[in-house]
Amino acid sequence: MSDTPFDTPDNDPVVSSSEVTPTESPEANESVISEPSSPANDAPTLASEVVAPVVTSPPPEPYRDEAPLSSQSRATRSLWTNRLSLLLVAALVGALAGHYAAPSSRNTGSLSINEVGIAPGAAILPNGVSIPKLVQRSLPSIVSIDVKGGGQEDQGTGMIISKRGLVVTNNHVIAAAVSGGTITVTRSGTTKSLPATLVGTNPVDDVALIRIDNASHLTPVTFGNSTALETGDAVVAIGNALGLAAGTPTVTQGIVSALGRTVTAGTNTSTETLQNMIQTDAAINPGNSGGPLLDSSGDVIGMNTAVAGSLSNGESSQNIGFAIPVATIQSLLPTLMAGESVVNHGAFIGVEIESNSPSLMAEYSFSLSTGAVVISVISGTGAAAAGIKQGDIIVGINKTTIESAQDVTQVISEMHPGQQITVHLVRGTKHLTFSVTLGHQPSS
Repeated sequence: MSDTPFDTPDNDPVVSSSEVTPTESPEANESVISEPSSPANDAPTLASEVVAPVVTSPPPEPYRDEAPLSSQSRATRSLWTNRLSLLLVAALVGALAGHYAAPSSRNTGSLSINEVGIAPGAAILPNGVSIPKLVQRSLPSIVSIDVKGGGQEDQGTGMIISKRGLVVTNNHVIAAAVSGGTITVTRSGTTKSLPATLVGTNPVDDVALIRIDNASHLTPVTFGNSTALETGDAVVAIGNALGLAAGTPTVTQGIVSALGRTVTAGTNTSTETLQNMIQTDAAINPGNSGGPLLDSSGDVIGMNTAVAGSLSNGESSQNIGFAIPVATIQSLLPTLMAGESVVNHGAFIGVEIESNSPSLMAEYSFSLSTGAVVISVISGTGAAAAGIKQGDIIVGINKTTIESAQDVTQVISEMHPGQQITVHLVRGTKHLTFSVTLGHQPSS
């Protein structure tokens, strides 16, 4: 697995290989993701906040009983092998049936238009859930976001996570407002812009928290179980794609294409490396950032964040988008709700990691159910020099217990290049300790 650099929507020329783009709206120039200042001191007290409920049941099993299309082709071909007389009889019967079942017609002068009163059929997910019903359930908890600051204007999407207006979104969506800009939101199904206040930011993990001013009795999203996802699970993405019309989000459908991706995201002047991302082929476009990636039960299992851009030869990548798992977002909420801002000092350990999961345990016969699994070790880094290997499970850094890939990212983000850390890991049945000197975060 390798880092995948990506650019902003503003950069239309050919860019580097396997590039991906943060998915805020292209209607305005993207701001550089910088180290934000702390939010205003008058941030609301959040002690009694009611936060989005969590669903821990795994998504339904993918549908596997669909009849092959080839059977229809065989049936069609078999009809043409009948005798001519039978064909003539079938044509006569078909004509009679058409006479009684044909749509009604309406004469509009010289043009006769056929009409039917039957409603169009709803798109259905593999588990039989109607996509329109799933979307209607989710829309009250989704907002479009517009941000102005520093001569820029960006659009994105957010998810309501509390009745009193807390909204989680991507940090790069609100970055332009960090130094004194304005944030407004539009609830789905409305056209009225509502002012919002920045509460907490985390550019390291590209997550931020805002609050809709004077809001109450809102409908929060329900978080699903992103740790139980499997490749091939059905998903639906919702968001303010391309900033086309605030309050009327776009809906796309797809599957989980891969899990545990490491993606390097950013602008021409700033990058961020995001670990343990969900890859999906559901269409994600600029403006979708911060919106939900839903499982087939309508629960949020990820936050749409980035989309692949162009290859080095100028060809466009197809159907490759990335979302932050809700398990990562949940781990960040206490810090964000406290009004804190995370600053990345650029330290780099030199490994690509993925949170341990039931699928990894089954695939590699791990005895542990937690920890951060080393997917690859980057040559020339502190981890490589120390002797860390692919397949190792990081269970501790210094005196901090590591239960997920997010824990590693959080610990390293608070350190500086050149610092030495003690890494505790499990390799097979052995418990090992390594001393690692942190390097600099790669720029691409």
